[in-house]
Amino acid sequence: MVHKGLKVFIRFEGRDGAGKGGTIKAMTERVSPRIFRVVALPAPTEREKSQMYAQRYMPYLPAAGEVVIFDRSWYNRAGVERVMGFCTEEHAKRFLEMVPLIEKAIVESGVILRKYWLEVSPDEQTRRLEARIDDGRKTWKLSDMDLKSYSRWFDYSRARDDMFLATDTSWAPWFVIPPTTSDRRG
Repeated sequence: MVHKGLKVFIRFEGRDGAGKGGTIKAMTERVSPRIFRVVALPAPTEREKSQMYAQRYMPYLPAAGEVVIFDRSWYNRAGVERVMGFCTEEHAKRFLEMVPLIEKAIVESGVILRKYWLEVSPDEQTRRLEARIDDGRKTWKLSDMDLKSYSRWFDYSRARDDMFLATDTSWAPWFVIPPTTSDRRG
């Protein structure tokens, strides 16, 4: 990475409880924090809400010799924000039109871009969310939003499918990691 000056941008998306955080932890626990950075942005500030949607993510893109891993990213607009009503359908539609162009510009600037969607079955998601409730070490991972969105499985499925249709491109394809019955990490 450093020797060749590579710039790598990896993003993990998926439903609550799909294993994004655990996957990122497994990837980064034995690597140099000078090379690997994890970005998990909080809700946007009022100032950020007034900016171009993708603008708040741009300062975190990698420089030469860096790997930046996003634990969710601007795809929140296509999923959580759309399903939970935090943006209008028009905003979501415009996002889905715009993001392939932004990603093309990122790739053309020399960034290696990888997009991973971690899927989880309804039963496994239920088990994992219940484990968060029952385990004091994991309750911090459970928010009111998780509980509200839990009941919208089919809305999220439609939003995911629309997102894949609009943003799975030759320059920035999606890699879907299917659910497994043996995945019991929680």
